[in-house]
Amino acid sequence: MTKPFKFKQFEIYQDRCAMKIGTDGVLLGAWTSLMNRPQSILDIGTGTGLLALMLAQRSRAETIDALEIDENAYEQCVGNFEASPWGDRLFCYHAGLDEFTEEIEETYDLIISNPPFHSEEVSSGNVARDLARQNQSLPFEELIDGVSLLLNPNGTFSTIIPFKEERPFLALASHKGLYPERITRVKGTPTSEIKRSLLQFSFTEGNVDMNELIIEKERHQYTDDYIALTQDFYLKM
Repeated sequence: MTKPFKFKQFEIYQDRCAMKIGTDGVLLGAWTSLMNRPQSILDIGTGTGLLALMLAQRSRAETIDALEIDENAYEQCVGNFEASPWGDRLFCYHAGLDEFTEEIEETYDLIISNPPFHSEEVSSGNVARDLARQNQSLPFEELIDGVSLLLNPNGTFSTIIPFKEERPFLALASHKGLYPERITRVKGTPTSEIKRSLLQFSFTEGNVDMNELIIEKERHQYTDDYIALTQDFYLKM
């Protein structure tokens, strides 16, 4: 039996999921603002269920839905939800975003997604992992189209993407009336290049809260900002 990845209030089995738990997902789940006190949340491309579980811990949302197209990941996500303290609030749909958008009529107060973003062809020898990493399985255009249809008019959408994709992603979003509220650019160390962009959108255009997050001062020496952000989740923080 494979050991689960243990967080402070829940644990996640991930042996059947192509994409394992990583810094990106934990950052996004901890960073996403809940200022609008969402009562309904959707996690698109949930994988292990990490983001949905983090938001279940952080919020009082009555409905937390997740969407996963890969059968193995879907089944594992359901198991992780059922084993958590919030199983009654969590539900995973086995479907693609396009069919889900066609069938679901209600909207969500918060939508979150840690999307695949390797647009170039990559091959690790693991077909499921390669599909999960390549955005052919969920192109940014399809993600933004789906969000624009499923998001409550007063809701927010939160995601993490490579910094090099930030400008085109913002342009795609603006075409659908989605405008950035918060942007945090993430660097591994003080001297490294910006690697990721954390983005939170709404349908209201206004001032953007922009800042930078550095993960490590040096190898395994985490910054105070990173510790403050993730300490409710990681066992060793």
